[in-house]
Amino acid sequence: MKKEATNPYRLLPKVDDVLSRPDVRALEGRCARELLTSFLVEILDGWRAAIGAGELDSAGVKERLEGGDLERSLLGRIECEEKGGYTRVINAAGVVLHTGLGRAPVHPEVASVMEEAARSFGVLEVDRFSGRRNQRDDRLSTLLCRLSGAEAGICVNNNAAAVVLLLSTFAAGRETLVSRGELVEIGGSFRMPDVMEKAGTRLVEVGTTNRTRPEDFRKAKCDATGLLLKVHTSNFKVVGFTEEIEAKDLAALGVELKVTSAFDLGSGRFECENSMPLEMLGGEPLVREAVESGVDVVTFSGDKLLGAPQAGLIVGRAEAIALLRKNPLYRALRLDKVTIAGLERTLELYLDGRADEIPTRVMLLKSAEDTRADAEELVRAIDSMQGFSARLVEDASQPGSGSAPNVFLPSFVVRAGHDSWSVDQLAARLRAGDPCVFARIQDDALLLDPRTLLADDRDGIIEAFRALA
Repeated sequence: MKKEATNPYRLLPKVDDVLSRPDVRALEGRCARELLTSFLVEILDGWRAAIGAGELDSAGVKERLEGGDLERSLLGRIECEEKGGYTRVINAAGVVLHTGLGRAPVHPEVASVMEEAARSFGVLEVDRFSGRRNQRDDRLSTLLCRLSGAEAGICVNNNAAAVVLLLSTFAAGRETLVSRGELVEIGGSFRMPDVMEKAGTRLVEVGTTNRTRPEDFRKAKCDATGLLLKVHTSNFKVVGFTEEIEAKDLAALGVELKVTSAFDLGSGRFECENSMPLEMLGGEPLVREAVESGVDVVTFSGDKLLGAPQAGLIVGRAEAIALLRKNPLYRALRLDKVTIAGLERTLELYLDGRADEIPTRVMLLKSAEDTRADAEELVRAIDSMQGFSARLVEDASQPGSGSAPNVFLPSFVVRAGHDSWSVDQLAARLRAGDPCVFARIQDDALLLDPRTLLADDRDGIIEAFRALA
């Protein structure tokens, strides 16, 4: 008797066969056939990739086909197309600054002023009293200086752009000295050496991976040196027999060698009066302390620990900032009116002593006990639904986006499961649902972390599970 074939690839349906089914043909009223075909190819290609990676076997393919995963995935893509590309998501993954989910959600007042800026004309590059033209980020620069203690500030569209502008201004056609141990790579294969090359500067590695001293910079300095750069290694940590150059020592070297010095914080953070200190993030540099170190330029992000819209913020000495502003590249990187409005309101919250109302800080400051009530309510609701099970477990959330890689925030989370679906299937169905829920898969379990929930998100998760019950 011939043994049944178990090659999982052979179990995948043909696109034409799926398209010819009555239930799929009926979808052509909502979506063009060409787009339906594209969606099907995309879904099946994903299954093939999972098979090739050893993540999906014959039994898994059969389970997906019999469970209606193909149809559900197809319908989910059609619904996303109908709603538009950007879809609101409930972040139950426990990663506060989740790059894939848009990083920092902004304060309601920030969202309100951004909406107003988008819907109307506004005072952007003109003085309302004199009628004369001015810089679009004049007030934003003033707010940054008040918070950081810097002489001047300028803003571009993200921190990567800030670094490119910095390198282009001070080291194009010249050399940039940076510690070998600080040549970071962030998400999307964005490597500091590659950025330097594109900015037109020659990278000179100084010191060793684990130890770099001021003397290493002195030895490397030459007539072609244009910039001394320190990069905060936000997404990894070198421990053991280590030594790094402090920002104040780099600043002193800059004065001694007559070379511009700069500190790229990556994330960066402010601590202000009436706000709770983010003690768990002790390794993440404060912007004010970086400025006080004496370096000429400091760069950091808006949409990370600051909890603002995406932006690259640059503060420092007035002469250095003036040179950045004169670089023609600045015009290509400058902010739009909507982001400027949102950044201004966020910085005002810090100056008004209301920083702890910013969603990112709210999430980071939650204690484990603060997460318990939401977790227990979710357990009660989900565990009572037909086919589902849920229990309370202790785990840990993370800041995310390369901030504080060794920091874990104790939390109570929900371990949820279904009688008939695998963990991956349950996660996929939650993502495809309305509301869309992103959970965390860990140790072959689906976890829902209340730390990253916004107002009404708990009820949204319950609604999402009810829709699947």
